[in-house]
Amino acid sequence: MSKKQKNTNLDFLSFLKYATSPYHAILSCSAYLEESGFERLDFTNYWKLEPGMSYYTILYGTTLFAFQIGKQITKEDSKFHIIASHTDHPGFRIKPNPCIYEKGYLKLNTETYGGAILNSWFDRPLSIAGKVVLKSDKVFQPKIQYFDYQLPLLTIPNLAIHMNHKINSGVELNKQQDMLPIFSLEETKDITKDYFLSFLSKELEVSYEDILDYDLSIYNPEQGCKLGLHEEFLSAPRIDNLSSVYASLKAISQTDPLSSSIITVAAFYDNEEVGSSTKQGADSYLTQIIMEKIYQGLSFSRDALNNSIARSFLLSADVAHGYHPNYGNKSDPTNLVSLGNGVVLKMNSSQRYATDSEAIGAIMQLCNLFHIPYQKFVNRSDMAGGSTLGSILSSHLPIHTVDLGIPILAMHSARETACEKDLEALSALCLAFYQHH
Repeated sequence: MSKKQKNTNLDFLSFLKYATSPYHAILSCSAYLEESGFERLDFTNYWKLEPGMSYYTILYGTTLFAFQIGKQITKEDSKFHIIASHTDHPGFRIKPNPCIYEKGYLKLNTETYGGAILNSWFDRPLSIAGKVVLKSDKVFQPKIQYFDYQLPLLTIPNLAIHMNHKINSGVELNKQQDMLPIFSLEETKDITKDYFLSFLSKELEVSYEDILDYDLSIYNPEQGCKLGLHEEFLSAPRIDNLSSVYASLKAISQTDPLSSSIITVAAFYDNEEVGSSTKQGADSYLTQIIMEKIYQGLSFSRDALNNSIARSFLLSADVAHGYHPNYGNKSDPTNLVSLGNGVVLKMNSSQRYATDSEAIGAIMQLCNLFHIPYQKFVNRSDMAGGSTLGSILSSHLPIHTVDLGIPILAMHSARETACEKDLEALSALCLAFYQHH
């Protein structure tokens, strides 16, 4: 496929099916970008960039930056249009030496990742995906293999109501005791610490002695679907925040750099659900390094980069809390955000969302120009909201920033609910943001 041709054939539910861990989300994005004519760059090399071209780079397997250099760019008027989202989702990670034998049952010892709604993970088929690290001839460069079991493998069974009559009154769950998944039935309790490694080695077709470590997530392999009388809803795992990854991925692949005078960026970070304070997270120097490498690759000066930042714009794309019809008192009384009413502009005076009236006004005008529905969200004054990539990134970069996304129900559940019209509106806004400047 020529670099001028764009692959627009990407369905959201199909994307979710294969984006089962942050690693696999990046693998899916990478494959789509390659098909769309983007050239992969090695982050550790010097970049020689050309106006009118499309590029991407991957860092640590779970973070990706895709960017396009506008053909008509000049260093005097250059600027960035960046859309940031994250690849991780709440759930569970498998600990080292995970096997626990309990009266014939074999369980896996897990650690909770992020703020998951724990009871939503009960009684579901679950699977495993992530990264396995293997021995190599180079000490500081072990081999990496990505692993996705794909089929149902585990389950976390509920306790029957007959044994816990208060279960429908609300039960506090213990993450170490109550949330361990069943892996197998075994006749012997002589389960060695290598038992799980033997399972991995068989699946990967390597010696279990070659396995050094792993970063494996437990995920919900259930397929997403449409539901509702008019099939207006989307029900699926990992809508938070792969809906934003999907929208910006499609938008940047549909943008033609030959008619542009700016640098468009789609940034996909890891570890947002645990605070972003990692080398591959947004709360690092990573974004500044990428921007510097781009300007160096264009032979633009550091001063030109610094000047461009004030002209640049960032959209922090993450899901928002939709109005819940069974819990209406949890929403702000005058700013109701409903599924089906378009993109949500998220605002907070304490800057947990990056709130900038001028920037919000600009995005409102962009929505009006392209007939994209939007709505505004603020939390109830007596409820604290979550933090976002926007507030983190704008603390490192003095850049106009707006937090936005699609409204969903059951955020951080093993399966969430959104509206297809809202995802279409977000995709249209991402495309307009890249194309109009």
